[in-house]
Amino acid sequence: MNETTTPRPYRSYVYAYPHKTAYRALPDRPALGALWAAEPKDALSLYAHIPFCEVRCGFCNLFTRIGAPDELTGRYLDALDRQATAVREALGDRAPVRFATAAFGGGTPTFLTAGELERLCDIAEKRMGVDLRAVPLSVETSPATATADRLALLAERGATRLSIGVQSFVEAEARAAVRPQRRADVEAALGRIRDTGVPVLNIDLIYGIDGQTEASWRSSLDAALAWRPEELYLYPLYVRPLTGLGRLSPAADREWDEQRLGLYRYGRDHLRAHGYEQVSMRMFRRTDAAPLGPDDYACQTDGMIGLGCGARSYTSALHYSFDYAVDMREIRSIIDAYTETQDFSRAEVGRWVDAGEARRRHLLQSLLQAEGMSVDAYEERFGSSPFADFPAELARFEAFGWLDGDAPTGLLRLSPEGLAYSDGLGPELFSSGVRAAMAAYEPK
Repeated sequence: MNETTTPRPYRSYVYAYPHKTAYRALPDRPALGALWAAEPKDALSLYAHIPFCEVRCGFCNLFTRIGAPDELTGRYLDALDRQATAVREALGDRAPVRFATAAFGGGTPTFLTAGELERLCDIAEKRMGVDLRAVPLSVETSPATATADRLALLAERGATRLSIGVQSFVEAEARAAVRPQRRADVEAALGRIRDTGVPVLNIDLIYGIDGQTEASWRSSLDAALAWRPEELYLYPLYVRPLTGLGRLSPAADREWDEQRLGLYRYGRDHLRAHGYEQVSMRMFRRTDAAPLGPDDYACQTDGMIGLGCGARSYTSALHYSFDYAVDMREIRSIIDAYTETQDFSRAEVGRWVDAGEARRRHLLQSLLQAEGMSVDAYEERFGSSPFADFPAELARFEAFGWLDGDAPTGLLRLSPEGLAYSDGLGPELFSSGVRAAMAAYEPK
């Protein structure tokens, strides 16, 4: 890439680094007990992945399948229980083991029945030792599965945040995104969520849908704002290989970039004008919302335990998971293999993270938050300066106008334009090794 050429704004949604397409089968299959032996375990995060949905949206490349025949959900929870037992044993008891935060995602966790959700909570509490009523617990849901009995169970077990993927309140746009739904059903689901009293409601919306205009985008934004959600996520639409929406032509992509940027800026300004603070490119939080409660987990430094065949786990030296796919047949095969697994004591697929990659991850995950990164904290952790470690990247970001020149001394922070280009900026920080691994990955 020419040093003076601004990267395209929508290259890749970077929510974790290294990307999962850089993972490979681990030939030595390291034992989890050895991996976690020397790791700090006093502020872990638990993520349980439920890979089932009632419908596969046209834009979705998540690890999920439609439906669960032949009591598959029960067999999946059996495997999740076995995995949790093995993982908790691997964590040991020689040092304090405490979970600071928990989340159930997918897929759609509320695809499970209320009874199955209760079992999922029991696995988190009784097997892993997570006090779900004492830590932030986030659960994803959908309009079709946000039933009163499921929501009541989650509220009773300690859910503090319910996140619902609405995507668009305009029925024609929902159909264009291969997400058929009636607005009346969406509104009814939102009413049921509010009835639970769970303190944080998050609504996901998508911009860049075929046929979407500024007026229709505002209509969805205002429909969401009518519920006064504590959080709103605004996602750009991506069209990825092996998903229902297929590919767009390069010419259309360039036009689409401009459309999405325009809708992003409109949405950002609209939410800020209605009392929301921007937390990241995607996340907006109502400024008068109550604090989330105790949460001392830091994604840059603390470990994560992932349960389920699509979940990742992070130690300081290895990020690991199971095999990854987008194609429905491949996903079904991986889920079936997971449910048949008896021995979960070893890491199967992952990527080792050396000191250089740890620096990249810390910088990347910090910069993509609106609050930015403390230079002192970086230097204290790594014994070096980010400006010495990443001189070319930071100089390029500055040349693009992506760094905030008015940030307080000692704070490295993106400008509003830098936040807008988060999905172009993030991949700029990928190492050559990770880039090569991602390029060699064959989608399946």
